[in-house]
Amino acid sequence: MPVYRLSDQLLFPPPEFAEPEGLLAVGGDLSPSRLLLAYSTGIFPWFSEDEPILWWSPDPRCILDPAELKISRSLAKTLRQGRFRTSFDEAFPAVVAACADSRRKHEAGTWITHDMLQAYERLHRLGFAHSVECWQGDELVGGLYGVCLGRCFFGESMFHRSTDASKVALVTLVRWMEEKGWGLIDCQVPNPHLVSLGAKEIPRREFLRRLRSGGVTPGPVQSVPAFP
Repeated sequence: MPVYRLSDQLLFPPPEFAEPEGLLAVGGDLSPSRLLLAYSTGIFPWFSEDEPILWWSPDPRCILDPAELKISRSLAKTLRQGRFRTSFDEAFPAVVAACADSRRKHEAGTWITHDMLQAYERLHRLGFAHSVECWQGDELVGGLYGVCLGRCFFGESMFHRSTDASKVALVTLVRWMEEKGWGLIDCQVPNPHLVSLGAKEIPRREFLRRLRSGGVTPGPVQSVPAFP
C-alpha cells in the first residue's frame, strides 16, 4: 500500500492504513492544529533531519499504565534518599534541548530537529506540551517531556545526566497521574528501558479505545488539560 502524501488540507488517513512497520503518511507541517489532530487520532511525527516529515501509527502500540510502573530496589532507594528535586514546566525548552543532545550522542543524528523543538515549544505555550524536570541544586540533571490531551500523556523523550534522574522524573509524573485519575502514558514504540519500567504493547485498536475512554476527542481543536 503506498504511503499517503499529505496536502495543505488538515487531514490524516485512518491509522489502520499504516504500513506494517507503522508508517502512515509523509509531508504536511508541524502546526499546532495538525499535531493535535495527529495525537488525538493515535498518530505522531518521527523523522530525521535529512527526511521529510513522517507520520506513524504503529500496531501494536507501546503504553505504560501508571498503576503498572515497576520500581526497582535501586530506584526505590534513590527515591527514599531524596537526592533530586523535581518540578513541572520549570525548564521546558531546556528539557527538549537536552533530550535532543542526548539522542545525538547515542544515535546517528536525532529526530528532535530544530523544527520539532520549535513545534513543541509552541504546543507548550498553548498549554498542551509539558515537561517534568529533575534537579541537583540548580543543575538540570534529568527530565522528560510530552503532550497532554484529555487524561492521557503522550511521552516524547527523556534524558538523564545523573543515574536514575530520568526515572525519578517518570515516577513523579506517574504519581501525579495516579492522584488525578489519569490512566495512560503513550510510549509509542518499545525499548528495553521502557519495558523494564513496566511498559507493554497493546493492539492499536485497544490503544485508540483507551484514548477515547481517557477523554481524548478526535480533532485539531482540544480543550487545554489541567496539568501542574
